[in-house]
Amino acid sequence: MPLPEHPPEVSVLARRLEVSREAVELLRAFPTIDLHLDSFIPSRLWGYDLLRRHGPGLFRGRFFGQLDFVRALEAGLAGGGWSITTNPLPSARIRWRSFLRNLADFRRLVQRAGPRLRVVRNHSEWLVARRDGVHAVMLAIQGGNALQAAPNGPASIPEGLITRVTLVHLTNSIYGATSSPLALWGRKRGLSREGARCIEALNAERIFVDLAHINREGFREAVAVHDRDQPLLVTHTGVCGVTPHWRNLDDEQLRAVADTDGCVGIIFAQPFLRRAGGPRDAGMILEHMEHVIKTVGERHVALGSDYDGAILPPAELRDGASYPRLVDAMLRRGWEPERIGRILGGNFLRAFARLRP
Repeated sequence: MPLPEHPPEVSVLARRLEVSREAVELLRAFPTIDLHLDSFIPSRLWGYDLLRRHGPGLFRGRFFGQLDFVRALEAGLAGGGWSITTNPLPSARIRWRSFLRNLADFRRLVQRAGPRLRVVRNHSEWLVARRDGVHAVMLAIQGGNALQAAPNGPASIPEGLITRVTLVHLTNSIYGATSSPLALWGRKRGLSREGARCIEALNAERIFVDLAHINREGFREAVAVHDRDQPLLVTHTGVCGVTPHWRNLDDEQLRAVADTDGCVGIIFAQPFLRRAGGPRDAGMILEHMEHVIKTVGERHVALGSDYDGAILPPAELRDGASYPRLVDAMLRRGWEPERIGRILGGNFLRAFARLRP
C-alpha cells in the first residue's frame, strides 16, 4: 500500500508529541537526516513491515519496533542512511550473495512505497528529492566484510547504490578488530592489510568510510590510510568526554574526523550515553553533542540514532516519529536555529556534496 501523501499538520503533531510548534516547524524546514537507521534488520529477520505504521509493540520501543517509513515521514525526516547489516557467520561468497539479494529487496521495498521515497546516490540526486518533497533513502552497508568476495571490491556494487560502508561491525573481520567485547574471541590488533586495501577501494569509489565500531588502534590506522581529501564519518556513537565506554570516541578520534571536515552522528542508545547523575531524557544526547561542539566545533555534529539496531533509547524517543522531541529539547537548551539546522542535516549534506556532488 502506498504511503500517506502528506504528513500530519504541524499543530496536530505538536499536540501528539507535547512539543512546541516551533520544534516541528524547524525539523520540517531544515533538511533532517539520520545517518544510521537499522530498521531493515527486523524486516529481514521476521518480516517487520516498513510500509506500515507500527505501535510501540511488546517491548514498548525497546530494542526494535522504533521506526518505519510511515513514522519517518510523519516526523519530517528528509533522508536517512538505511543500513544493510552483514551476517558475519556465513562464508565470504555467501555474504556477498546475501548482500546483493538484500540490496535488491530493499530497492523493491522503496519502489512499493510509492512516490514518497526515493533512493539517492549523490548530492545532486538529493537536491532533486528535496525539491520533490520525498524522503531520500541513502543505502549503506554495516559490516564491510559483505564485500570480501565481491569480484572487484566496492566497484562491484550495482549502480553505485551504496553511499557508505561501516568498515567493521560487532565482530572482528578480515578488515580489522571491533571495539566491542566480542573482540575477545580471535582478537586482532587493529586494521588489517585487507582493511587498508578496502579503505583505498572505498576512496576510489567515493563511498563514505564509516569508522563506527572499529577499535581505537584500527581507527588510528584507518585514518592514516584514508584519503584526507574525503570526509570521514562515524555515523552512530557517543563520546568518552561525557561517558567513557568501549563504544564511544575519545577527543583524539573526534579531531581526526574533524580534520577531514567529516561528521560524527550521536547515537540514541542510553547505555553508551548516560552518565552517573546525568539526564535520563533526551538531554543525554545533547550532552554528547555539546562535547563534540566544544571539542571540534558545531560543523561536525549530526544525528545517528541507530533506531532498530537493538538499542534502548531514552523513553520519549522510543517512537521514531519523535524526532521533534529532540528538537524541542535543543530549543529549551537555548540553541539557535542555525546550530540546530547544522546538526539536523546541514553538516552531513556539506560532506555529501563534497564527496559525491
